[in-house]
Amino acid sequence: MSSQFCFCAKDRLLIATNKNGRINFLILKSYNFATVKKLRMKQIAIFSSGAGSNAKKIIEGPLSPDIYRDSPEGGDLRVPPYNVSLIVCNKPEAGVLKIAAENNIPVLLIEKEKFFRGNGYIDELKAMGIDLIVLAGFLWKIPVALIKAYPGKMINIHPALLPKYGGKGMYGNFVHETVIANKEKESGISIHYVNEVYDNGQIILQATCLVSEDDTPESLAKKVQLLEHRHFPAAVALLATL
Repeated sequence: MSSQFCFCAKDRLLIATNKNGRINFLILKSYNFATVKKLRMKQIAIFSSGAGSNAKKIIEGPLSPDIYRDSPEGGDLRVPPYNVSLIVCNKPEAGVLKIAAENNIPVLLIEKEKFFRGNGYIDELKAMGIDLIVLAGFLWKIPVALIKAYPGKMINIHPALLPKYGGKGMYGNFVHETVIANKEKESGISIHYVNEVYDNGQIILQATCLVSEDDTPESLAKKVQLLEHRHFPAAVALLATL
C-alpha cells in the first residue's frame, strides 16, 4: 500500500498518509537520522495488566530486521536496539504472564500498597538495569516517584487520538463506544510520554483509521489494535536509540 510522506519543520512532525488514514510522528530536535552507532542495547520493562498482545509484539520486535541498527562493534553485525528484560504486572491471572513465560522473561508481580505508598518498585527496576518503561495496557496510574525516576523514559499507548477520549476511565471499549457515539470519522492510536496526568504527556506518534457508519466498538477495536501492533514496536525501537 503506497503512502505519501511530508515533513513539517515547524512542528517537527513526519506525516505519512494513505487512503486508510495517516501517521504523525514527532521528531525530537536532538534526533539524528544518520546511522546510530556505539549505543548499547537498551533494557526495557513492559508494564501490562491484561492479555499482552502489544507486549508480545514488542517482545518480537527485535527479531525483525527492519528495526535493527548497526552493531557497536562495526562490520556486518546487526544488533536490536532493545531487549525486553522484565514484565511488570499487577494481576496474577493476566495473560501477559504466559507470554513472559514462553519467552523466558522475568516477571515482577506488584502489589498496590508498595506501588503507591512505597518506592514504586524503583529499586527493583534499577537493579534490573531498566532504561525505558513501556506501558502496554497497564491500568494503574503511575506514581509520581516512579515518573521522576524515569524522566522522558516512560511511554504509554492509548487507543484514541489524544487529546480526545483520554483520561481516567477511558480505556478499551469505553473509548471506542464514545468515539462511535460522537460520530467521529476517524480514530486511531496515540503513543505518548507519561507525566503526572492521565494521557497528558507529549505525543510521540499518532496513527489513524477510518470509522465506518456500521462500525461497532468491537470492530473499531480490531482496527485500532492493528495500528497498535504495527506501530508500537517501531516507536519503541526508535526511542531506544535516543
